[in-house]
Amino acid sequence: MAMGRLKTFPGGLHPADNKQWTAAKPIEDCPLPEALVIPLSQHIGAPAELCVAVGDLVKKGQMLGQAKGFVSVPVHASTSGEIVAIEPRLHPSGRLLPSVVIKPDGDDVWLENLPAADPHALSAEQIKDRLRDAGIVGLGGATFPAHVKLSPPEEKPIDCLIINGVECEPYLTADHRLMLEDPEKVLQGVDILRQVLHVNHVYIGIEANKPDAIQLMTEKCAGTDVQVVPLEVKYPQGAEKQLILAITGREVPSGCLPMEVGVVVQNVGTAAAVADAIVNGYPLIERICTVTGSGVSEPKNLRIRIGTPLQHLVDYCGGLSGDPAKLIMGGPMMGMTQLSLEVPATRGTSGLLIFRDGDIDLHEEGPCIRCARCVRACPANLLPTTIAAYSRLDMFEEAEQHHAMDCIECGCCSYSCPSLIPLVQTLRHAKGAILEKRRKM
Repeated sequence: MAMGRLKTFPGGLHPADNKQWTAAKPIEDCPLPEALVIPLSQHIGAPAELCVAVGDLVKKGQMLGQAKGFVSVPVHASTSGEIVAIEPRLHPSGRLLPSVVIKPDGDDVWLENLPAADPHALSAEQIKDRLRDAGIVGLGGATFPAHVKLSPPEEKPIDCLIINGVECEPYLTADHRLMLEDPEKVLQGVDILRQVLHVNHVYIGIEANKPDAIQLMTEKCAGTDVQVVPLEVKYPQGAEKQLILAITGREVPSGCLPMEVGVVVQNVGTAAAVADAIVNGYPLIERICTVTGSGVSEPKNLRIRIGTPLQHLVDYCGGLSGDPAKLIMGGPMMGMTQLSLEVPATRGTSGLLIFRDGDIDLHEEGPCIRCARCVRACPANLLPTTIAAYSRLDMFEEAEQHHAMDCIECGCCSYSCPSLIPLVQTLRHAKGAILEKRRKM
């Protein structure tokens, strides 16, 4: 389809997207593994509080851990079966964290009397309560509880909802396939979200490297006031503040959230999960994940149950192709390197990337040559080398004065650095030290 001038944001860069391996591959249902390992911590906020015991027989969708506080959500059983262990297991964060281990019974039976409802018969508060109880979090990778994002204070009215279908991370195609294969469910979720927020302006942002998704979503939105916005192919186009600036021209002030400029952003996968939670009563027990990279025999887009070990996903994709050198959960820019394929998939597992030995360029870090490429690439208008220098000297007050907390950890600085300085990791260290100091004050 013909597109006019594409919207975007200042800064950023355009790494090779490498989406060709899976962009045309339909979503497949990954079979259940022999055991599901479901962490109680798989969202931003307080971990869920355990409410089952070893030996319990649970149904698919049954609560395993209840929300602990406002910024928290429950976790649920991804299938029916027996709880065979409750113990610390390796978590995507690299730590051993409390998890519930379920041995599937093979019946995959749903819990009875799930709270299905007509969304138009519910109030905004009832919808938010149901989303919280269903464990709905942002599926773009941040895993922020949806009910919290949909509850801005009264003094910050929201007039704009942006649905993020950008998927700007290289290799990942899960959101792309969702828009192509189930656009009606995405739009059903959009209607529920706008009902909660009472907004007049709704946009769906999609990068121009997905022309089929842009065309289909535009056709599905015909006759409505939902506007599909084609965006320039540039990373990190899908970051909230950059997406808001590209689509609306509104700039979120330093240290502020999108609600400050009257906007809420939700991912297309989140919108689909919202529809499932309200219309069918389904809690968040599965998601779509792209399994790809040079180390995977047959890259695929999979619908996976939460708690599935990464090894099981690889086995379903034909196993490893060569010796793996690097495992990444998520995308290559913002994903987390993993230590083992025994780690379970969580609600934030948008992708699993495996690269072979020899496909990873390993070079020693060199000195900063003051080329300013990191400054040009930074979408947050920061001075990455300056903040990194303060961080390495443990001068965190100075790092904070240079707006270290505005770093979105997109990795543009590290990617663009000819000296291979691990800038984003150093800035992440500074942010952690600043937050730790704030907690002690």
